[in-house]
Amino acid sequence: MPRMKRIIILCAAVCITLSAAALAQQPRTMRVDYYHTGNDHSETFSLDRVVVEPLPWPGNLSQTIDNTNLGKYLFEVHDKQSGQLLYSRGFSSIFGEWETTDEAKTANRTFSESLRFPEPQKPVEIVLKERDPQNNFREVWRTEIDPKSMFVDTAKPPSAGPLVSIEKNGDSKDKVDFLILGDGYTAVERPKCEKDAHRLTNILFSTSPFKEHRKDFNVWALCPAAAESGISRPSTGVHKRSPVGATYDAFGSERYILTFDNHDFRDLASWAPYEFVEILTNSNTYGGGGIFGLYSTVAADSLWAPYIFVHEFGHHFAGLADEYYTSDVAYNPSSVRVEPWEPNVTALLHPDQLKWRDLVESGTPLPTPWNKQEFETYSQSVQAKRHEIRKENRPESEMDALFKQERADEDRMLASSKYAGKVGAFEGANYEARGYYRPETNCIMFTRTDHFCHVCQRAIERVIQLYSGD
Repeated sequence: MPRMKRIIILCAAVCITLSAAALAQQPRTMRVDYYHTGNDHSETFSLDRVVVEPLPWPGNLSQTIDNTNLGKYLFEVHDKQSGQLLYSRGFSSIFGEWETTDEAKTANRTFSESLRFPEPQKPVEIVLKERDPQNNFREVWRTEIDPKSMFVDTAKPPSAGPLVSIEKNGDSKDKVDFLILGDGYTAVERPKCEKDAHRLTNILFSTSPFKEHRKDFNVWALCPAAAESGISRPSTGVHKRSPVGATYDAFGSERYILTFDNHDFRDLASWAPYEFVEILTNSNTYGGGGIFGLYSTVAADSLWAPYIFVHEFGHHFAGLADEYYTSDVAYNPSSVRVEPWEPNVTALLHPDQLKWRDLVESGTPLPTPWNKQEFETYSQSVQAKRHEIRKENRPESEMDALFKQERADEDRMLASSKYAGKVGAFEGANYEARGYYRPETNCIMFTRTDHFCHVCQRAIERVIQLYSGD
């Protein structure tokens, strides 16, 4: 055998051995499923099950403590004997959104939620914290987990089908692992699911700052086979049992897509290395959703899928708040005005302490003036047309045409502002016209434009750093 060929074979063998050794060093992935029950003024928590997922922990073991201060909730894993903090992550939840709706004023509901972390070797205590009215974390639940208990479920869940490597740039422990999970795709539609996943991945990485950090990500796809094509849309009488359980009309909002089937979602996703998940629904009606640290969703065949995919992933990935305030939402405004935890909105209670003050140019006034009244008048006219189209169940093409015109008009209007493109504090954000401020006149978190503002970009890069270690 030629010397060069022997060297190549030897190098390949060494690489495979090193890769296997690195994988073996990663602990297993443990998941605690629990129930979150309550209403708008009280809540309780109860343990459901402790699961060991089929794949090793995908995360960076040198980045186990979350210092971002993001999320409505924070969970901590402490060594039972010493009290040492082993792992922590901030997150948000469906319950956390639901408790701000009108329904929560008169009814109780229960939601399944999950916490994932590297499997410990000894008993641990899980401490769950929630923000109080002043946005400080306080403990709301504590439970002990013994990893050697006979009740820890190590059974493998039903297969989600072949795992597709959309883009692999290195070992999972050194990268942000992002899973695209298809829902409502039949077995014969699997090629479409994979094509949709590739298409939207390229769109995400054409948007800054994801574009500049593409090599920090691994992207995977799973396309579990559905019995029938599409997902539920209750407002039109359509109900389907799709694998992930995604549905339109969450909280009564016709465009809001969520899944409430946490068990199915988690079991299917566990067949991929993941830290973040986008659920891709096989549907064309405008819709999506995003919850920090849980998942985001997008209707793959909507004309607006590129915008929705990136916008909702901003919520899920970096805890970005919605900056718009003229569209209908299911949530009720907060009765107490405090500084939001989200990195891209502010109550501007103390302008000299603005959290993005270092990005504001000298001479930019705070709050920052913009053509607010003109924008609101125009937006209200669009909302009226939108309601009419939905009420009369007119073709989706009419909604698409309306949104196209709206985007062009808004981009032109906001670009004409004196401080367009500059960082300041522009009133109107977080679903409210008064009292909350966004960093720039325009951003993908405000309108259907195609870019993140500078503050949102920095927030995204901070989370990339947490998971990739760069």
